[in-house]
Parts: sequence; structure tokens; C-alpha cells
Amino acid sequence: MVLENIVLLLASVQWTDTGTVLLMFVIFLLISDQLRNRKPRNYPPGPIPLPFIGNVFNLDAKQPHIQLTTLSDHYGNIFSLRLGSLNTVVVNTYSMVKKVLSDQANIFTGRPTNDVTKRIIKSQGVTFNNGYSWKQQRRFTLSTLKYFGVGKRSLEVIIMEEYKFLHQTIMDTNGLPCDPHYFINNAVSNIICSMVFGKRFEYTDQRFLNMLRLMSKALKLQTSVWIQLYGAFPRAMHFLPGPHKDLFSCFHQVRAFIKEEVDKHYADWDPSSPRDFIDCYLSEIQKRKDDLEAGFHEEGLQYAVLDLFVAGTETTSTTLLWAFVYMMKYPEIQEKVQEEIDKVVGLSRRPNMDDRSSMPYTDAVIHEVQRMGNVVPLSVPRMTNEDTILEGYFIPKGTQIIPNLTSVLFDQSKWKTPHSFDPQNFLNAQGLFEKPEAFIPFSAGKRSCPGESLARTELFLFFTSFLQSFTLSPPEGTQTSLDFKFGMTLSPKPFKMNFTPR
Repeated sequence: MVLENIVLLLASVQWTDTGTVLLMFVIFLLISDQLRNRKPRNYPPGPIPLPFIGNVFNLDAKQPHIQLTTLSDHYGNIFSLRLGSLNTVVVNTYSMVKKVLSDQANIFTGRPTNDVTKRIIKSQGVTFNNGYSWKQQRRFTLSTLKYFGVGKRSLEVIIMEEYKFLHQTIMDTNGLPCDPHYFINNAVSNIICSMVFGKRFEYTDQRFLNMLRLMSKALKLQTSVWIQLYGAFPRAMHFLPGPHKDLFSCFHQVRAFIKEEVDKHYADWDPSSPRDFIDCYLSEIQKRKDDLEAGFHEEGLQYAVLDLFVAGTETTSTTLLWAFVYMMKYPEIQEKVQEEIDKVVGLSRRPNMDDRSSMPYTDAVIHEVQRMGNVVPLSVPRMTNEDTILEGYFIPKGTQIIPNLTSVLFDQSKWKTPHSFDPQNFLNAQGLFEKPEAFIPFSAGKRSCPGESLARTELFLFFTSFLQSFTLSPPEGTQTSLDFKFGMTLSPKPFKMNFTPR
């Protein structure tokens, strides 16, 4: 009603020159923006957003996870921002995040949609899907991954077979300094590839390596200021050059790669003998062709596979890279891990998952790498499915929620030494492994990472196999840095290292 009155007022004015028209038009836009984004009573406090672009420039693009944690000192553990076109509430500390992810899980299970995610993934697949389709896609994905080995001993065989190729690739470096990023990325991705495509890719396969590069680049671009601006001004930004164009190009090329693989499956698909996830999904398309809302169709398959690649490749490989960094940074911890591996496993065989219960220190180190590496620092955003009250604050339906996992993994009330790399954070007084409740790097509740079991198995087997085989060290004359690059994942800055056979 207020906006309608403004329009009538503007219509009644006798315009005398172009300058006056433009001035009044700008005033109209400013007032309409304020009215459209007017906060309800008892909404969480926060920094004042700028017209149209919100709080995009309030955040340090290089380390927003740290800045959001710091803002909670001023505004409290629940505060608000406007990011692009989305009203956003940031939730800090374990107790508050737990209420969102677990205690009120049904209210906070939605995923926000904006012009960026609509263009990239069209609210399909699992990660950014909602409602009935999300439930059906997630159920199918979890059951199919289990069918192909997740959570079973057969998966260990696949991982250790891949380690043989990885071990040989490292030996071929002849002890010279190397950048481990892409062959680690390739090895980890091959595990999910074995379940999705029914095959692995050689470390020299340039087509596959290019896809991995595109995926890593896209995850870094996805949190840039340019993408926030695209969310605020999609029509205008569509015509402007910039990193947002690179983001869309990356995802377009990755989808083209996936489509090629799907087309190959169509050529020799036998519904009675499924070889992998794609075959099973093709059968599900046939089975659910009358259930259009479930979203089982060829485009949905491409997005489901894209989800699996991102979840099954980038986070685990990045965690392993952080493991290398921390072992080089703290050689005394690396030595203790190797002593435990030698004692429990020895050198005559490779580690297996049954060894984990006998290796509390190694298990604690892996978990501490995950905590300090903080690979998904702001989790994946949620959205409220209905109006709700959180700690006395009113949060309307459709509000984007950021569970700040950084504030959880470094919560001073939950960790013995929150800001230091210390395996004792996961060991009790008797030296036995003990996982604190605030350890939730995979998120929690109904939207927790569906690949958690796979990632835990990969991390243990790859990490222990590496330290059984090699001593990790920085190149002579260099210092190991803990500097990071922020994106959808938090990764170490590029580095080189030596793998010295033991």
C-alpha cells in the first residue's frame, strides 16, 4: 500500500527536466528497496545493509568465515545480513548450530535458491534440491552408494587398489619436490568414479584432469563478490564480463563431460545388470516416469552425478592436503603417528579399517586435521521452511541460514586447545580416542553429508598408507605455510613437498 501511494505521488508530479525525473526515479528505487527488505519485529540484529547490494562489501572475501565469527562478538551468536537478494541469518557456536541442524531440523532443512544456483544446478540433484524431490533423490543416492560398497569391506579393496597407483605415481617423482594437488584429487575422485562410472581415470588423462581443475576453480569462484553481485543484479550482470561468467562456463563444461559419460552408458545399458550409479539411475528413470515430482530424468541424472563429484572429490582431497601440511609443520606429531602405524600394522601389509580401534593417536590426528583444516567453514546454507523462533528471535519463512561451522570447530567452550593443532583434543586422560560432540565437519541432521562414511574410510586408509610408506617434508630451505584460499571449500595455498620412502 505504501509503495502504491509513492507511485501515485510520482505520477502526479509535473516533471520539468530529465534530472528531476532521474532523481525521483532513484528515490523511488531506494524507498522500494527499503520496503521490500523491511525487517520484521524482533528480527536478529546485524550491520546495516546498503541499498540493493546488501552487506556484500561488509565481508572480507578472503576470510569471511573468520569475519562472521568475529561479528558475533558484537551482534551476538545469531545475527543478520543481506547477501545479494537473500535475507540471511548467521548462527554461531555449537549450542546454537545444534538447535538449527538437529533440534529444529524439520524447520531448517530447506536450501535457498537464487539466480546463481538456479542457473548452475536448477535446484536438482541432492545438495540444492528441496521438498519431495530432495527426499526421493537423497534416498536413492544413499541406497545406491551402499549397494556399490559404501560402508562395506568391499570399498576398502577399491581404495587400497587406488593407493597402489598413487604410490607408484609418487615413487616416480624420485624424491624431488612435487605439487600433490592434482594426483591426490584424481586418486580420491577415482573412488567415487568407480561407483558412478564403473571405472577409474589415469592420472595422465588430460580430459579428466581438466574436469577436476574446472571443479576446483568453480568452488573458489562460487563465494566471490562477483557472484554475490550477480545474485543482486542478475539481469545487469548477465551482460557484464567477470568471474561470474567463468563460474557458469566451468559448470557447463563439467556437465558436458558428465553427459558424454551418460551417453556412453546408454549405448550398452543392460537394466538387468547394473554396473554403477548411472545404470541404476537410468533404471530409476524408467521406474519413476509417472512420478514427475521426484525429478528422475536425464537432466536430473547429470546434476546427481555433479553432486557426487563435488561431495566425493573436493572435500576429501582437500582434507588430505591439509594432512600433508600439518604433518610437515609438526614433524614430531608425524613421527608419533608413524610409530603407532609401525607398532600396529608393521611394514608387511597395508592398513585396514579394523586397525583404527588400535590406533587412537592416529585417529585423533586425522580428526584434528579435519577440525583445524575446517574444509567447509560455513557449511552449505540452509533455508527456513516456515516462520520460526530461534532463541527469542523471529525468523521468517524463506530466510537463508548460514550455520557457521568455524565457530563450532573452534568453540572455546568445547575444545581443550581450540586454536592450536593438538591431537589431545580427541584423546581422554587414558590416551584413548574420544570424539567431542562439537566435531561436526560433515554438518549434522537430515542435511548432513551423504558421503560421510565414504570420506571417513578414505581419510583413514589413505593417510595411514602414506605415513607407512613415506616421510613428508617441505623442500629444503622452505617453511610450511598454513595460509589458505577461501571458497566453498577452504584449501591450503599451493605448495610443494617431498615424499621420502621409509
